[in-house]
Amino acid sequence: MPADFKKQVTMDPSGFVLLSDYVPGIVQEIRYFSTYNFVGDRIDGYEEPCALMTREAARALREVANEVNVHGYRLKIFDAYRPASAVRHFMMWGIDDLDLRMKPFFYPDLEKQVLFKEGYIASQSSHSRGSAVDLTLLSMETGREVDMGSPFDMFSPVSHPDYRGITDEQYGNRMYLQKVMGRHGFAPLFCEWWHFVLKDEPYPDTYFEFPVSSAYLKR
Repeated sequence: MPADFKKQVTMDPSGFVLLSDYVPGIVQEIRYFSTYNFVGDRIDGYEEPCALMTREAARALREVANEVNVHGYRLKIFDAYRPASAVRHFMMWGIDDLDLRMKPFFYPDLEKQVLFKEGYIASQSSHSRGSAVDLTLLSMETGREVDMGSPFDMFSPVSHPDYRGITDEQYGNRMYLQKVMGRHGFAPLFCEWWHFVLKDEPYPDTYFEFPVSSAYLKR
């Protein structure tokens, strides 16, 4: 890790909030707390299955939730703040060429090393700055996730937001999510329809290390 990056890492959680306190109606399925993720293990730094975000990002996401609620949807959160230790866990996993347990589920058509080269997994994640979120829409009518054409964390060109090899309905769902997120200050990522970052993020040069835990915010 470069020396200049080390200087930007902090354990201070004072600018963070529990997302459910700001957006009470969200559904949370924090994948990196579970073993159902592309690594196959609980990820370092995830001590509780809850979403944390900077106060500014949480406020913006509350406005998103209010808008989609009117149209019959709820927000489902897969990941929000991600400790720098979790990113290091991803990088160490990437070195192990023999660990391909989850390949059939998350990167069936790509070699493991390609995930880093093509930007699906980053050595410094915007999630560690506290204002990024991975999410989808949940239909209030059916109680099920809206069909986006590929599942969360499917590392493949099919997950690129502008991929057209899906149905018109699936593409329309992606564009609806992208437009409503954009209206409230979030920018998309080129290779993942579920990933958004607050454009005016409060800590653009700071990466945080404290664990994902509601108890930690109260210390």
